[in-house]
Formats: sequence, C-alpha cells, structure tokens
Amino acid sequence: MTKYLCSYVKKDGFTKISTIGDGDLKLTEFGIINLKKGCNFQSDSGKSEVALVILGGKCSVSGNGFEFNNIGDRKDVFSGKPFTVYIPCESKYIIVAESDLEIAWAASPSGLKTAAYVISPDQVKEAHIGKENYQRDAYLMLTDAFPAAHLYIGEAFVPSGNHASYPPHRHDFDNLPVEVDMEEVYFFRFNPEQGYGIQKIYTDDNSIDFTCTVKQNDTTLIPRGYHPVINAPGYTMYYLWIMAGQKNRKFLSVIDPEHKWILGK
Repeated sequence: MTKYLCSYVKKDGFTKISTIGDGDLKLTEFGIINLKKGCNFQSDSGKSEVALVILGGKCSVSGNGFEFNNIGDRKDVFSGKPFTVYIPCESKYIIVAESDLEIAWAASPSGLKTAAYVISPDQVKEAHIGKENYQRDAYLMLTDAFPAAHLYIGEAFVPSGNHASYPPHRHDFDNLPVEVDMEEVYFFRFNPEQGYGIQKIYTDDNSIDFTCTVKQNDTTLIPRGYHPVINAPGYTMYYLWIMAGQKNRKFLSVIDPEHKWILGK
C-alpha cells in the first residue's frame, strides 16, 4: 500500500482494505466481504453507519428489528444495477450467503438513529455524464434522498479508452450551492479483468500530486483534490465510488479552472 493506493487479493471472509487515517481519510473505512454459498458473516456497526453494496450474488441481511431476504440479482458488477443495504450505528447484523457472494463494505462514524433499509435496483438513479472521450455511465445508490450521516455512494462505468471524473473536479469545501466537502474512495474492476487505468490526485496548491496505475481490485483514497482517471483502450472500467461528507451530502463539485474551458466545446 502506498499512501493513496491499496491493493486487494480476493480471499474468503472479510478483508478491511482501508481504515480511518489511511490516505488522510477522516470519515471512511472500506473493505470486501467474500462468502461461499451457505456461509455467514456477523458483525456490529458500533459507532458507525455501514453500507453494503452487493457486487455479485444473493444473500439475506438481518439484525436488530430488520430482515431483508433474497437481496441481490446480478452475477457481477457488469451485470446490472446493485442492491445496497444501509445499517445504522449500534446495530448487530448477520449476512447469510444464498449463493457465492461478494459485498463491498463501507463504514463512517455516525450517531444517526434511523432504521436499516434496502435500496433496490429500481430505486437506483442512472446518469450519463460527459461527452466525446470523457463520457461514462453512473448508477447513484445511496444519495441524499436516503437518510445517512455521511455516506454517498454510486458506481461508474467507463468505456474503452475514455477518461472519467473529467474535466477534473474536486469537492473540498462546504460552499453551498457550489461545492461540498466530501472525501472519496474508488474501488476498481475491469472487463476483461487484466485491464488497467491511470488515476491522478492533485490539489490547487500541489500539496498532493499523485499518479498511479490502477488494476483489478485496487482502491484509491482521495482525501481532497481533483481526481481524474483514464481507462486503457479495449477494456470497460468499473469503479465503486464512496463519498463521505463532513456536513453535507450532495452531488456537487468544482471543475479545475485550467480545464473548465473543455465544457464549452
């Protein structure tokens, strides 16, 4: 692991990929849960809210006063919209795999008292973003339409050779209605899986100027700054994006002034 890049090798059970403090993140933890059919994972959200994004497979999730059955209907991240489960703080929960199962786990400190809920595929918003060779499709799952203290989560699909998070944007300051202060995590998959991309993270004052190659199952940690990414030709890039807002949760950002002119083409 470098400061802003984490690698993950698939294995059974729960693997925490990053925790608070890694990459200067203050609000976000991230991991992957892999379960064989019939196996289970038990945990307690404690002082955090937890979001479970089903990457592939089917499961049930139950806990204090809630039971969600037959969740998940896609083979993998390239096969349809996801189910997402939100679990509030101070909640014990158990996940039972009804098929081989893979879940992305995200957590953020929270004292918000609310009920657990499921965001089903028919509640997921679709967005087509950009144009020319910086267009991509997005699914927005856990948005400000749902109760949460900090988390805001979606998925992006980047065609062969295209750029994403472009023109470069940041969300570093609470300045509504222009910008919100939200750190972010990207988790990558490729189709075919030997694909790769290039991630850049940089700030206006160059206190961060980081560039790396991202491959299958890599995670980048974005505490602040602009964060464009490029997909290699011949592949489809997927990334799960997990934002955590300090005070506000909005899909708002500011474009790098040097590249804003591109929007006027």
